[in-house]
Amino acid sequence: MKPHPDKAVLEKIFPSIRKYQELASKHGIGDIFQDNGGKLLQLVLITGLTVIPGREGNDARDDEGNEYELKSVNTLLTRSFSTHHHMNPVIIAKYRKVKWCFAVYEGIELQAVYLLEPAQIEPYFQKWETKWHADGRKDINNPKIPWAFVKEHGRRVFAASQPPVAVTPSEPGHKTKDIEDPEG
Repeated sequence: MKPHPDKAVLEKIFPSIRKYQELASKHGIGDIFQDNGGKLLQLVLITGLTVIPGREGNDARDDEGNEYELKSVNTLLTRSFSTHHHMNPVIIAKYRKVKWCFAVYEGIELQAVYLLEPAQIEPYFQKWETKWHADGRKDINNPKIPWAFVKEHGRRVFAASQPPVAVTPSEPGHKTKDIEDPEG
């Protein structure tokens, strides 16, 4: 076999990719090329969240111990966030206990990060629970949360045109001013 001419380009940039992986490893991300590892690193560095190790349970926590479910979408490919491949009441109960952090990408470029409280996502939890029971207690394969819903109901904490804003738990009844929307 004959290597592609771009192999030389890869060899030139690969030391930087190794440094990226070293940084990711420092933050508990074992492989930047799997499970959105590279995007996860960017998200936790921007928000100040800490990755919770392991594949079971929630994804991250803040300095006050609040846990988060992290979701990302590449809007060049789809307009909704994936959730869980085996959605059922046990998973829904877990989801109802944590804050949600949604990262919106265009390709590999982070555009915005939104936070939602579980109560804001409750209409989806109820819909999924109803469907699970109606379908004979059959797990739902990866129900989606639309990007438009997140944008409408979430609190934006980062926008690409603005410096990042630290993730802080919101007090009940306290509304933090959203960053100005570059889309108008």
